[in-house]
Amino acid sequence: MKIGIMGGTFNPIHNGHLILADCAYREFKLDKIWFLPNGNPPHKENDEMETNIKQRVDMVKAALTGDERYELCLYEADENHIYYSYATMENFRKKFPQHQFYFIIGADSLFDMEDWKYPERLLPICTILAACRDDIDTKSMRQQMDYLNQKYHGDIRLLKAPVVPAASSEIRRELKSGENAADMVPAAVMNYIQTHHLYEKRINTHG
Repeated sequence: MKIGIMGGTFNPIHNGHLILADCAYREFKLDKIWFLPNGNPPHKENDEMETNIKQRVDMVKAALTGDERYELCLYEADENHIYYSYATMENFRKKFPQHQFYFIIGADSLFDMEDWKYPERLLPICTILAACRDDIDTKSMRQQMDYLNQKYHGDIRLLKAPVVPAASSEIRRELKSGENAADMVPAAVMNYIQTHHLYEKRINTHG
């Protein structure tokens, strides 16, 4: 099977994640996409993790309900362990040798990839799908892809996706300021956020 991998903090998961997954599924004819919420991401600051892994897993679960193309994978859902992409993919390759894996990343990650832990171990073992907006010039991305493919014996491909005005950090800011972000996240996720009072502005009672 051809399996797409969507990793991230999903804090919260939003429509942009789902649109990107849909584009990857269709363009590369994937059989499934696994969503991997990361409990302790190596590149995030602690103050960004104001929700715990259970809450983020619950939001991903809510977002994926009813879509048989997508599956929730809890392999990285542990707050007490740091997970690196190369190690996760090595584990998947060993555990599921019958599958072909497609690792989905954003355009920014393509240019940061040499700062990742052991890119020389990640790139040769899976196909990297680098998302780019379908309205921009891809020349610089293609140059970076060629460079990484040659240096690390990788297989990086462009994934064209529509412009989606949504980012988890922006959603958190809007919710903290009391604005409505319902158009950025699935209805089930917004219901969870409101029910559990997530991302609300904290009132300092000391002072």
